[in-house]
Amino acid sequence: MMGATMSEPQRRRRVPGGKLRALVLRAPGTNCDRETVAALELAGADVDVLHIERLLEQPALLDEKALLVLPGGFSFGDHLGAGTLWAHRLEATGDALARFVAAGRPVLGICNGFQALLKLGLLQGGALAPNASGHFECRWIWLRRPEHAHSPLLAGIDLIAMPVAHGEGRFLADDSATLAALDANGDIGFVYCDEEGRPGDYPINPNGSEGAVAALTNAAGNVLGLMPHPERNVLPGQAPRGRRDGAGLAIFRNAVTMARS
Repeated sequence: MMGATMSEPQRRRRVPGGKLRALVLRAPGTNCDRETVAALELAGADVDVLHIERLLEQPALLDEKALLVLPGGFSFGDHLGAGTLWAHRLEATGDALARFVAAGRPVLGICNGFQALLKLGLLQGGALAPNASGHFECRWIWLRRPEHAHSPLLAGIDLIAMPVAHGEGRFLADDSATLAALDANGDIGFVYCDEEGRPGDYPINPNGSEGAVAALTNAAGNVLGLMPHPERNVLPGQAPRGRRDGAGLAIFRNAVTMARS
């Protein structure tokens, strides 16, 4: 029944047995590929890892994937700014990436991937600047999903703990009106908070982000960029005491569910 109702492109995005084909894209300097692959496999996807240069040789490979993840790290050594050169290379995929997003297939950008998505223009509203603390922040933090957040990628998540590890994660909105519009439109995916969901200054807000913004989504809700690392909290024993083990897996499961729809 399922096979009879799916189009040929939809069939190509599954492997025998029905698992969705997911793609983890890597570039020189990315370093969270393996954890991201493991998280997607736990969520029920069949995962390929592909170097950005290979994708540029065959952009049509994206047509065979049901979801895409840009993992964390320091792509291209963060030369010219975090995520800048990765975004520049992704621009060369042209219509293939645009088709992927327009079709409603999910795209996740984690940490460095989030930086690239903003510079690529798939997410909008501001930029990610060096942390207000002036140094690299590596710590566990709490996140709250704002009331208006609309993305299916965040379904069922209200309060969650994940680690951050970045030097340029401070969200600066284009202006105050843009920040208010992001909130009103439900495009802010997560905000930094304490364990009770309350806002606070450093270290609760680890980088000094305006509006405590930790994640953004596009208007359609299928593109999510976040500074924290959900792939580092998907297994028992990964979370410190007082935080729920495996909570980050919900984001990857939501992505698989969304890709199936």
